[in-house]
Amino acid sequence: MRHRALVGGLLLAVLVLLYATLRRPFPSDQTPEGAYLRIAKAVAKDDPRAAFAYLEDEAQWASFTVRDMRRRARERIAASYPEPERTELLARHAEIAAAEDGSDAFALLYRQRGWAKRLRKDLSGVERVESEGERASVVTVQGTRWPFRRRKNGIWGLTIYTAELLAESEKATRDLAVVTSAADDYDRAGSAGGSGIGRTIP
Repeated sequence: MRHRALVGGLLLAVLVLLYATLRRPFPSDQTPEGAYLRIAKAVAKDDPRAAFAYLEDEAQWASFTVRDMRRRARERIAASYPEPERTELLARHAEIAAAEDGSDAFALLYRQRGWAKRLRKDLSGVERVESEGERASVVTVQGTRWPFRRRKNGIWGLTIYTAELLAESEKATRDLAVVTSAADDYDRAGSAGGSGIGRTIP
């Protein structure tokens, strides 16, 4: 019995030593490879918030803008719109408006739009990194090219979602303008004792 315990203990020690010897720590996230590997880990864990730090600056700013515009629109709707329009519109963007920050807004869009599929099609090992100034491509073993741009803080950020996030932030900004105009109409109509005609979010 004691012999088996000794053998088992030695085997465990060998396995731990082997793991410690062969295990490679992640490269710095101030390298394209390091940022890519952290994104792959976040996708594998189904944790889009963890991937947010590895989006380029413009994508991050756009995520914050989406949250801010939706929150401001929701505040004007709650304060000025009549029922049943108020309840309907408040529910439409409730999740985004309630997001704590840009990473939460990104995570909601990531899930709503199935963005994980684009990443999961190939997150194989890194074959090579091709760099040119502030831009780089991580090329996987299976041949997929993932584009990155160096952020202001030195971390490399994935660029594949930037266009969609910018488009969403522009739409949210336009929607806020429509909501604000309609809310002003409702406020004026209310103070005059009449009924205003509002314009709803597209």
